[in-house]
Amino acid sequence: MAAMNMALEKKIEADVTLNANGGKRAYVTFLAGNKDYWMGVVGLAKGLRKVKSVYPLVVACLPDVPEEHRQILVAQGCIIRQIEPVIPPENIIGYSMAYFVLNYSKLRIWEFVEYEKVMYLDGDIQVFGNIDHLFDTPSGYLYAVKDCFCEISWCNTTQYQIGYCQQSPEKVTWPVETLGSPPPTYFNAGMLLFEPNLVVYEDLLRVVQITTPTYFAEQDFLNMYFRDTYKPIPSTYNLVLAMLWRHPEHVDLNQIRVVHYCANGSKPWKYDETEEHMEREDIKMLVKKWWEIYEDPSLNYKNFMETEPKLNPIATAVLASKESDGDVLTSLAPSAA
Repeated sequence: MAAMNMALEKKIEADVTLNANGGKRAYVTFLAGNKDYWMGVVGLAKGLRKVKSVYPLVVACLPDVPEEHRQILVAQGCIIRQIEPVIPPENIIGYSMAYFVLNYSKLRIWEFVEYEKVMYLDGDIQVFGNIDHLFDTPSGYLYAVKDCFCEISWCNTTQYQIGYCQQSPEKVTWPVETLGSPPPTYFNAGMLLFEPNLVVYEDLLRVVQITTPTYFAEQDFLNMYFRDTYKPIPSTYNLVLAMLWRHPEHVDLNQIRVVHYCANGSKPWKYDETEEHMEREDIKMLVKKWWEIYEDPSLNYKNFMETEPKLNPIATAVLASKESDGDVLTSLAPSAA
């Protein structure tokens, strides 16, 4: 079984798509431990196939990911890239979630210089529309979606305490007279688009060791480090679920391409309807949409490549480059659920 999976992984690596300039591009996600997060990665791999992405999914795995889980991911067309943990300095104040300490290991992805450009997606993300066109954005920046400050996890921040959110700054204006200039635009690190670079990678590892950890771990750190090169992109590309009840005026589900199941109880493979807001019909619909992709056997890597040979990345790279960015999105309207 291991030998067969190794051969399959080599084939997948050979299929990595080259862009017109000869550079490689890839989606990347992160996996740690022996729990059920591998299910999210399988769902993401199948979601990318459903929307006809032409780029591979690389899984940055910590050493503690079981071989059984790795084999499942290889069978789903993923490229496994083992990384070592990044251990930050001791955190005296604690993290918003204890497991956030593991997320510093994502910094290793800046070492993936075999790829010209990568798009990082958390394992609790699903893609409902093709986003390959984002790889064509100008180089030299880090692209991500602005976060929302309205949930209780932000309770230790000034933004939360005064009711300010960058998603709707007109609702509660930042009190410049008493607090000075408003904080810089802050992104959610569940979706990131950037160019791996060894100089940046080494500097990230250096700076993280002299930076005091804060509540949101690597997300706070990346916001600090890339504050001068960050470029916001629309929430279409990383819908944090809290936007549905905190800023519904900014959400049109029919236009959403990427959904981030990061709210408590929302991860589809362990969905808990008793958690706050999880009884909402739009949440139930989005969880149902995730399961439809996860359970679709036609989206399994082997079946997909046999029935849709024209979608082999090498064969379709040129065709994909000619497609309009305004492709028809999978409808996310509740009536379609």
